Amino acid sequence: MATTTGEARAGTAQPASLQLPGIVLGVGLGGFVDGILLHQLLQWHHMLTSTNQDHIGVKYYNPKTVSGLEMNTVWDGIFHTVCWIAVLLGLAILYSRVTHSRRRVWTSRVLWGWVLVGWGLFNLVEGVLDHHILGIHHVYAGEGQVWWDIGFLVLGALLVAGGYLLQRSGRPFDPSAPTRREARRA
Repeated sequence: MATTTGEARAGTAQPASLQLPGIVLGVGLGGFVDGILLHQLLQWHHMLTSTNQDHIGVKYYNPKTVSGLEMNTVWDGIFHTVCWIAVLLGLAILYSRVTHSRRRVWTSRVLWGWVLVGWGLFNLVEGVLDHHILGIHHVYAGEGQVWWDIGFLVLGALLVAGGYLLQRSGRPFDPSAPTRREARRA
């Protein structure tokens, strides 16, 4: 914490150690929001609900049938497993990098900005890949589905931009530097 925001931007290296764990956490948490809200609560789609119109030839599992819903639920579970692993990995990286002031990191704009960037990146990658390139599902299938898919991408871009601005507005956070109180004790 020896540098000020101006000095960090003027050329001295700003600690970037919250960037990777924040982004990885954001990817996992963004995936959970998608899976819990859109797959489970609203039931707008599951992982394979548009494979009758996909671009790669995946077998169609109609979510309106018991066997189709079972297969979509299995793939939703695989999706949630990947999200869970991303959250655990993000927490592990964060824990390994933050050696002092662990409580303080959770109030850091830098960390939460990078989490929003990760969530936005999740939306952008998942939206382009699953909705547009593969076509295995859409945000809300049916008439106007392209607008729902585009809205998902716009939300992702806004999350990336907002998260980037939030982390830039935060104080540089060096997770390995002791606080003044910890330095006095040593």
